[in-house]
Amino acid sequence: MIVAGANVHATKLLASTLEAVVVERPESTEEEPHQLCLEKGYDNPTGRETVAASCYVPHIRRSGEEKLDTTRVPRYPARRWVVERTRAWFNTCRAILVRCDKKAGNSLALIKLACALLWYRRHVRLVVLR
Repeated sequence: MIVAGANVHATKLLASTLEAVVVERPESTEEEPHQLCLEKGYDNPTGRETVAASCYVPHIRRSGEEKLDTTRVPRYPARRWVVERTRAWFNTCRAILVRCDKKAGNSLALIKLACALLWYRRHVRLVVLR
């Protein structure tokens, strides 16, 4: 997770975000290269170069391309709601919603604590339902 000011464009944080991924993945091969889906905000030379330098195959919709696509299957919409839902869960924590910390490390610690709390609540809910 990367913490930055609200006035920093996401493209500038893309390289550090890709470096911060902690999930171990199998090595990329010619037959199965790693894929990366990004939103239209990354449709610029900087975003595409960063993705290519990180050995990913970029899937970035160009601006206006989605409306012109007639082959799109409505059953498989973009999964942007997953990101928005997770962000909404974080908004229940006031310290994250309104950032008053001056140090980025303190803010990052609160975000990690909120992640742990969210996963704990989900785990307890799943155990009770079983």
